[in-house]
Amino acid sequence: MGTMDIPRTALVEPGNADASSQPTWRNRFHGLGEAFFTPLPPEPMPNPHWVATSAACASLLDLPDDWAQRADLNALNVFSGNALWPEMRPLASVYSGHQFGVWAGQLGDGRALLLGELETHAGPMELQLKGAGRTPYSRMGDGRAVLRSSIREFLCSEAMHALNVPTTRALCITGSTLPVRREEAETAAVVTRVAPSFIRFGHFEHFAHHADATHPERLRALADFVIDHHFPASRDSQQPYAALLEQVAQRTAVLMAHWQAVGFCHGVMNTDNMSVLGLTIDYGPFGFLDAFDPGHVCNHSDHQGRYAWARQPNVGFWNLHALGQALAPLIEDSDQALAAIETFRATFADALLDHWRAKLGLQGTEAGDRELADDLLRRMAADACDFTITFRRLAAFATAARNPAAGPDNASVRDLFIDREAFDAWAQRYAARLQRDAGGASGPEADTQRALRMNRVNPKFVLRNHLADVAIRQARAGDFSEVERLHAVLARPFDEQGRDATLRYAGFPPEWAKTIEVSCSS
Repeated sequence: MGTMDIPRTALVEPGNADASSQPTWRNRFHGLGEAFFTPLPPEPMPNPHWVATSAACASLLDLPDDWAQRADLNALNVFSGNALWPEMRPLASVYSGHQFGVWAGQLGDGRALLLGELETHAGPMELQLKGAGRTPYSRMGDGRAVLRSSIREFLCSEAMHALNVPTTRALCITGSTLPVRREEAETAAVVTRVAPSFIRFGHFEHFAHHADATHPERLRALADFVIDHHFPASRDSQQPYAALLEQVAQRTAVLMAHWQAVGFCHGVMNTDNMSVLGLTIDYGPFGFLDAFDPGHVCNHSDHQGRYAWARQPNVGFWNLHALGQALAPLIEDSDQALAAIETFRATFADALLDHWRAKLGLQGTEAGDRELADDLLRRMAADACDFTITFRRLAAFATAARNPAAGPDNASVRDLFIDREAFDAWAQRYAARLQRDAGGASGPEADTQRALRMNRVNPKFVLRNHLADVAIRQARAGDFSEVERLHAVLARPFDEQGRDATLRYAGFPPEWAKTIEVSCSS
């Protein structure tokens, strides 16, 4: 299907100022050729309005403080799909992938358009419109995003960045009264996503699967593109494509460790939703753990529980094997490919243990640290302790109490557990470990320093589903103030932020939160 199959209304002019006032764009992906994409303008969205903007993401892009209001930038129309800045050359890329472990064949950007790259102090950043209309890869879909899903993606993209988790970013959401049909009638929105690259495992799978005797060079061209622009050190290897695979494996391992440590569930870890840069990408049916359940499945559509929280690392490893299979034509020795993938195991184990040590406030290392962390998680799972609140309260653990397990100083965390005796036994081990870590010292000063360290890695605020749900309900009624407030709170997840923020955003989820369901349409 070509662009002639999808008529577009003419785009409005980008503004009244001369082109020199517009940001400078690059379009390196175009250099791969049209076998990799379809050039396609966005589909205009009527009567757009701002829903939310991210000052932090705008700063990353070196945009001026007033970028959203400046008439010469015309940003509202540009990021609604109604206008283009000079040198923007929008396209929808093609890829394939495994979905829920089954080969799905050709997929692609069904509702996303890459606008190009903006040069920034942090390097080139790609901007992508999600929800800007139908593309050749929409597979009978309308190519639109709805306000509900756009708010969720915007808030979580920026929240994950604040949590120091590798992620795509979100610059803004624009909305419209344009009706969109999902399970019910909703309104359209466009979220502008930002990343150094949106290339996925599925891009490689597509060209490996569709390669033939006349076009084997396309897979190599894609691999060379990623190496040259994102992993240049791999070029120095005797086997650069195996080195590329190893880099992706290690970044994926680090990402999986981050997810597990903050209690994040992606919900749909298909190979077409896996970034070769190790970024969290494609926020759909995601969720943060409330009551800790390692088998928690956040995606209502995942009937087999393939993407449960505890299974995410193994799925990441499985997806790397799919990527390795795709790169096999470029890697002469299959043992090299397997060795590259195998680096995931040690990298993940080490990274996750580092996270648990940090979350427990440990600075040194002991052989029993993994068991100490695992035993705490087992106790939390057995008693359905809230994941975020438990680790946050653990920062206040007093090692110098007469009875560090059951003493009144530790009641706030102890009371989260039903089996108090089991927690007390663990707490005695924890207190002894902390004292060894501090060279035998104990007391308020050592505890205070440890608490400061722990509160820098154990967030007080995460994007729980019920918080997003409240913001979405208000936004549907035309009030975006809760989106703005929640965005501001999540930008500082480790800070106390006062009593009002604590009561509104850091408490236990209400009972009705258990009824919230998110699926692939979310």
